[in-house]
Amino acid sequence: MRRRRLKAAGAIIVGKTNVPPLLADWQSANHVYGVTRNPWDLSRTSGGSSGGGAAALTAGFVSLEYGSDLASSLRAPAHFCGIYAHKPTYGLTPSRGFAPPGVPTACPAPEIDLAVLGPMARSAEDLDLALQVTAGPDAHEAVGYDLRLPPPRHVALKDYRVLVLDQHPLVPTGDSIRAALAERVGRLEALGCRIGRESPHLPDLAQTATTFVELLMAQLSTDEPDSELAAAGGEGSLSHRDWIVADRLRTAFAQQWRELFRDWDVVLCPSMPTQAPRLNGPSSPDAIEAEGVFVPYQAQPLWGTLATLTGNPATALPAGLDAMGLPIGLQAIGPYLEDRTTIGFAGLMAGEFGGFAAPPYPWRG
Repeated sequence: MRRRRLKAAGAIIVGKTNVPPLLADWQSANHVYGVTRNPWDLSRTSGGSSGGGAAALTAGFVSLEYGSDLASSLRAPAHFCGIYAHKPTYGLTPSRGFAPPGVPTACPAPEIDLAVLGPMARSAEDLDLALQVTAGPDAHEAVGYDLRLPPPRHVALKDYRVLVLDQHPLVPTGDSIRAALAERVGRLEALGCRIGRESPHLPDLAQTATTFVELLMAQLSTDEPDSELAAAGGEGSLSHRDWIVADRLRTAFAQQWRELFRDWDVVLCPSMPTQAPRLNGPSSPDAIEAEGVFVPYQAQPLWGTLATLTGNPATALPAGLDAMGLPIGLQAIGPYLEDRTTIGFAGLMAGEFGGFAAPPYPWRG
């Protein structure tokens, strides 16, 4: 459905890009197509799971990519490569054709809990265009309703109310990333933006991450044989009762976000806790070392859970380079179904502070 809508709008489909096996790694490497490298540093990953698309955009091969985001699979590559990506509101773009092997893909297709499909680009304007082309109900739903996304809340950057988060209770965040965030926030404040650092309505970040992991593991264990789950002590699976308990907590967090966004327009925070790590071969390391801090490999997506658990939109945007010349990205989280507010904010940020910058292409000599 997404491809059909893109082609109807005049897009030319070039091909497919590389991903990790099962879309489940921070590097896009597999035994079929090999390793995708980061155009900023060939010894480092371009991210996963949409790392091939991020590398292609960064290197200038294409102008638009589409990928999935269940655990920051769009936002991580955008952060590692210095490009833009948008994780849409849950269900905003049709998911037909995106499913594990054996799952029906005909219309109507079952939604995958937590997962969304969204665009990657070198500008916020291209994200907005791609989203407007592809968003909306699938054919069986369009019988009863259509989609009218509201415009961005503001047309001037100075009018945005920005809640800033720079620390997560469960994962350390690199100094360079927090410094880049602080620099951007200082400049926003100088423009006249209202800046805040706390809200009584902010969902508990640790509980958000814990609930996300419970639902994620239930999702990932769905297709595991019962014998393997039993051998693992049932780890990863949830009873329907336990899933309902977790889902109710998710619903309560969603209400907190609605209340928060009455006072604030966007939440600005890191996309990932580290810059692009070095390629690590076929096996995942236990941790990534960044600026003297060791971040657990599986804890990398915890910043992303803030938007993913409750289905809120989040736009990943570049925020300069660190001392090693590696890109740093941030994410703007917004109100449910107000995707154009976070994309608009990212575009205004680029107009004021600069956006995508092409890498120096050191391999060309």
